[in-house]
Amino acid sequence: MGKTQILGLSLVVLAIPAIAAPLVGGYQKAPAGFSTQLTAERKAALARVDADSLKSHVSFLASDALEGRATPSKGLDLAAEYIASQFRRAGLEPAGDDGYFQTTEVRASRNDASMAKVRNVVGILRGTDPTLKATAVLVSGHYDHIGMRPSTTPGEDVIFNGANDDASGTAGVIELAYALKGYKPKRSIVFVCFYGEERGLLGSRYYGSHPVIPAKDTVAMVNLEQIGRTDDLEGARVAGGSLTGYDFSDVGLIMTAAGAATGVKVDKHPQNSDAFFGRSDNQAMADLGVPAHTLCTAFNYPDYHKAGDHWDKLDYPNMEKVVKMVGLTVMSIADSVKRPQWNAANTKTAKYVEAAKKLGGQ
Repeated sequence: MGKTQILGLSLVVLAIPAIAAPLVGGYQKAPAGFSTQLTAERKAALARVDADSLKSHVSFLASDALEGRATPSKGLDLAAEYIASQFRRAGLEPAGDDGYFQTTEVRASRNDASMAKVRNVVGILRGTDPTLKATAVLVSGHYDHIGMRPSTTPGEDVIFNGANDDASGTAGVIELAYALKGYKPKRSIVFVCFYGEERGLLGSRYYGSHPVIPAKDTVAMVNLEQIGRTDDLEGARVAGGSLTGYDFSDVGLIMTAAGAATGVKVDKHPQNSDAFFGRSDNQAMADLGVPAHTLCTAFNYPDYHKAGDHWDKLDYPNMEKVVKMVGLTVMSIADSVKRPQWNAANTKTAKYVEAAKKLGGQ
């Protein structure tokens, strides 16, 4: 999650509650028109989300070999190649200008005006409804981090591996792409991993101006960031998550209902849900009028933006639960003929409601 931005996640058996899920955050049912029912097809898809697989993705992306995945860097390029290979394994349709890659250039650094190639990684699971397949739900995470820092002490760890921020979200995107292989949503689902979030939402801003499915036809965005650590500084955060801008749109209630169905409590953090809305890649699409939010398990945790954010500190069984909940949320939106709407009654959404009207989505 951006720290220096201006306003700146093998088969197993899915555990389903045997009785009706309790109320979570005051809600149990999704808004009218959205179903979070765990059908046989949805259960089969979610059962493919696996803790060991998530660990495998994070341990590679956050390994020292990738040197913190700065934008741009060799490590970032290696991560992009890895993500593309996983999208290929999942059977996603390549959606970039170069296979799975959406390519552009950025300055080498804030102090270096030379240009370097960077890439978003984009794949599509096409919808099956004759009309709705032209529209999409966007599932995303950023795969960059902040690289390395000069050493001041012999033997000091100078690689900022960014396991939770945001190899965890990237792993979640990869795992959902594989889990939904064979699922037949009505709407298309676009999976994208962004470069340059840590430099001010560069990748998501670029995607917003070059979407593979027009913004007016993108009905919602679920962005995953920091979904692996449960050692929140406010206390252990197990089987739970907070959505930024929780009550800004219908997405919060849909996700809460999906959480009730899968045993994950989704709620609004009293301070951080609103304060962090503009600190991740959802902001780029929200500015265009698309209901877009970021899910976090823990907003603040030990090693945030420090060299100690290592892959072995993540809670992978819990991460599996969270990713399953996200999967049900995404399928619920993708299968609905309704579009999530901004909450016009919330004064904080005024500019997004206006942007949606101009876009034609509300």
